[in-house]
Amino acid sequence: MTEEIKRSQMAIDLALSGRKVALVSGGDPGVYAMSGALFELAAELQLSLGTNPGQLLITVVSGTTAVTAAAALLGAPLTHDFCTISLSDRLTDWETIVFRLDLASRAGFVIALYNPKSRGRDWQLSEAVKVLLKNLTPSTPVGIVSRVGRFNQQVSITDLERLPEGKIDMQTIVIVGNSS
Repeated sequence: MTEEIKRSQMAIDLALSGRKVALVSGGDPGVYAMSGALFELAAELQLSLGTNPGQLLITVVSGTTAVTAAAALLGAPLTHDFCTISLSDRLTDWETIVFRLDLASRAGFVIALYNPKSRGRDWQLSEAVKVLLKNLTPSTPVGIVSRVGRFNQQVSITDLERLPEGKIDMQTIVIVGNSS
């Protein structure tokens, strides 16, 4: 975590020196992950992308997203419209995150929360729950999946009112149900 630009720069440097490079990340590289950082850095460096000589070829190989892997463990919470919202305010200001949470919960989306809590960001989840409770009932079902597909994977179901913050970290996906 927090090394995405450094890792992307190293991958670009190696690729530009003629090496074949694989930049690996967890989950799907296009969902809150490495491919965004890589493309942003390539644009910042004004690199020409493509398959012609002198161009940098970037191929993104999709993976299983954390939200779809978590949903499979919970049953079928994503069978209707849903959205994903990251609670990390590193790249998106907190006011925008609150605005999105409010609109998504008013619109009736199932909401998957990425990056719900870390050692350095431990207040966002409780604030997000306060926003969601303005539009959802306390008994709204919530699925919690930590370390999906990894050693020590944990799956639990609770409700919005009793969301157990102590068991949630950056390797957790929180899926908040809707009224139906």
